[in-house]
Formats: sequence, structure tokens, C-alpha cells
Amino acid sequence: MKPASLRPFLPRPAIRRRSWPTRSYAIQAPGAPTLQVFNRNTKCLQKERAASDVRTSRKVDYLKDEVASRLCERLLDIKRHFPHVLDLGANACNVARALTLPDPDIDLNKPDSPPLATRISHLTAVDSSSTLLYRDADLPFNKDINLTREVLQDEEFIPYPENTFDAVLSSLSLHWINNLPSVLSQINNVLKPDAPFMGAMFGGDTLFELRTSLQLADLDRRGGVSPHVSPLADVRDIGGLLGKAGFKMLTVDVDDIIVDYPSTFALMTDLQAMGESNAVLGREMGAIQRDVLLANEAIYRELHGNKDGTLPATFRIVYMIGWKEDEGQPKPLPRGSGQINMKDILEGGGIKTD
Repeated sequence: MKPASLRPFLPRPAIRRRSWPTRSYAIQAPGAPTLQVFNRNTKCLQKERAASDVRTSRKVDYLKDEVASRLCERLLDIKRHFPHVLDLGANACNVARALTLPDPDIDLNKPDSPPLATRISHLTAVDSSSTLLYRDADLPFNKDINLTREVLQDEEFIPYPENTFDAVLSSLSLHWINNLPSVLSQINNVLKPDAPFMGAMFGGDTLFELRTSLQLADLDRRGGVSPHVSPLADVRDIGGLLGKAGFKMLTVDVDDIIVDYPSTFALMTDLQAMGESNAVLGREMGAIQRDVLLANEAIYRELHGNKDGTLPATFRIVYMIGWKEDEGQPKPLPRGSGQINMKDILEGGGIKTD
């Protein structure tokens, strides 16, 4: 939208016409330049559109619910109570729902194993899509956890003061962030000292079957390649990004979830209903051509199809845990202070003692 003109509000003598040519320049904002990969506005609209069909949106939440459950299970290893937790990029509050489920690690020595929600006093769930965030606000699980929903203008900017939260969780949202190093630094900033960040995001070879078959179909039918599947962060880069953001005691692991679909059309329909459609800047607008889709179906079946006729789709989930630095945390010994030569152990010589 064009900015409003000041001409109607200025006195007539103040309006002058320039008689010489002018030149405009592009100006880079202060700080390191940010590579824009995704259209954040498009992504928000996709999520809004997907969540407006409540029945279908809930039906395709199988992946987000599963990953949220696996992420919450990692809280079992942290024996503490969390007064205030942030769920960044909450989607439909899948993490909140997972926290209210029965404890997955039941202690047979205890007569009662309460859900993980009992260890969290207050959960703040934030997302840029209000329709998706409030989609399940009327479901029973909301009564089992102290949950507050807040709509953010953009998850790339976290509007909370320093040292606010006792933990930050994020499930299947960070893969749409343009400036991931900045967001990780902001997460570290809003955490209290010695508080954990636990995240899960699509990464690496997620949907490699669909990516390769669409590329081959494009080459065969159109003689070129268009980016139909979004680029994703490699698991080897996550540890370095967490370290640069100031996190300590890092843990990064990978889990592949393979879902079988009857066809590539069913796969892409579910991705659209999840709000996970392509949002790359500069992507080709409009639907994929029919002949490309038909070629993609045949190539996918030939290269990756199962014997029973179904088509596997691999979702690679990268889980990460990092702790905000605190003076009382365990720290590694100074470099060069080791007393054991690893070469002797690896070569089978054992540990030499005087």
C-alpha cells in the first residue's frame, strides 16, 4: 500500500517542484545482513487457511502430536519443577496437549504417576497464527494445565524481558525461521540462568523422496527445476548454532519418522492441511502443472515405493537441548589437563599407571 501523501495538508507555498533528477539507493540496515529464505507473511496465511478447516486440520495433526510427545518425554530426565515455561511456535498447542497425557515413564514403585503438566505451574503458548493457536481452546485438555495463549506478530522476534522463563520449548516451528542464529540468541536471553531450551524441528533429509522425484519430474516435463520443497538446516550445523547463541551442555540427536501414504497426492494434501506448504521466496506461484504431478507420482513409485503399493515419506526430526550458562553448572576441565593418553586406549594398550 502506498504511503499517504502530505500534499493535501501542506500550505501551497511549501509545495515545490524539483527541476533536477534524483537517484535512489538501497540501504542495508545496521548489523550483519540477514538472508531471507522464507516469506513469513505467506507462511502465516498458509497456517491460518489450514486451521480454518478445523476437522481436517485436527485429522492431520498426527505428526505434530507425535513429535510434541517425544519432545516432552525429554523433560523426564530433568528432575525439577518449572514455574513458567514458554512454548515458542506452539501451532495448535500440541505441546500443551502432550504435557497433559499420562506419564509415559510410569514408576512402578509409585502408586500414582501424574502427567508432566503437574511439574509446570504456567505455560505460555505463542504463535503468529491466531486461528491455529486458538483452534483447540475448547477441548478438555485446557482444563488440565495452566495455559495462556498469546499471538505474536512474528516468531522471529521474541518480545519478553531477559531472564523471564524457567524453560523454553519449541516443536516443529523453527524450520520456518529465516534468522535462526538470532532467534536462538533471543531464546537464550529470555531464559533464566541454568534453564533449558528444548526444541524439535524438521531438518536434513526430510521429504527427500518427494524432493528428488519432483526435481526429476520437472526436468522431464519442463527442462528445468523449481524449488517445490523448502530447504532445511543440517543436523551438523545445529550444535554450532546453539553454541554461538550462548548455550552450554548441548545435546543434539536425530529421529526419522516414516509415514506411508497411498499416493503423492495424499502426501501433498496432508502437507497443505498441516500448513506446511512451500513458502520459499521467489518460488513459482500457482499450482504445480498436472503433467509434472503425474510424472512425479510415477517416478516416486519407481524410486521409493513399497512392495504393498504405499509410498514412504521420511520426516527427519532434529531434537536439541541447550542450557543457559550459570556459575553453578558443570564445566569441562582446562585444555591440556588430561592425565590419560587416548592413543594408548584406542590402540589397545590400556591405561598406564606409575
